[in-house]
Amino acid sequence: MRHRKKFNHLSRTSTHRKAMLSNMATSLIIHKRINTTLAKAKALRGYIEPLITRSKEDTTHSRRMIFKYLQSKEAVTELFREIAVKVADRPGGYTRILKTGTRLGDNAEMALIELVDYNETYLTEKETKQAKTSRRRRGAKKKVQDVIPEEVKDTTEEIKPGDEDVGEIEQVEEAKGVEKAEEVETVEQAAEVVAEATDEKDEVVTAVEEGDSPPPEIEQEKDQPEEKTDN
Repeated sequence: MRHRKKFNHLSRTSTHRKAMLSNMATSLIIHKRINTTLAKAKALRGYIEPLITRSKEDTTHSRRMIFKYLQSKEAVTELFREIAVKVADRPGGYTRILKTGTRLGDNAEMALIELVDYNETYLTEKETKQAKTSRRRRGAKKKVQDVIPEEVKDTTEEIKPGDEDVGEIEQVEEAKGVEKAEEVETVEQAAEVVAEATDEKDEVVTAVEEGDSPPPEIEQEKDQPEEKTDN
């Protein structure tokens, strides 16, 4: 029974496993990303992240404790000089594991483990990510004030001497804005007339279906003789 045996032994003895994780941690610190099996990557993540957390406190005791695990002066120098400064504001989660498929031969699951702050692709994507645009309902009626351009609204500006051409241009633009406003009003009036006509037609249809007599206005129109046109 494997009670209380949580970590993966990786089919190695204790000394072999510690030496292997130490070498892998050194390679990850120097190269910032390495390819290995998924099981080793998960074991390495639990091995190196406490060391990176300890490196945030740059003291002699911290350097000696990390050197006891890594056994590499170059890795310790790189960890305290470069990596600790870059991950100073990150509260844990310094590594990322990405699955890369299976290995040819034994079909072992492979993965890439890397330091999060050294992947430029993910960092640039987050910076260039745009905010979502809000969707608006279709068919919204435009107000007359929205149709009139801003140049027509701001007619209170003073005209300086020698700007006669500017005044003429402003008058033309103002006339165009008024024409647009009138067009909008006429369109709205036409829509109202069409709506009233459709309502009257619907009333006549319902009256005929129910067997009631149509309104007197419509009967008068029917009684009037049609005018013949001579071709």
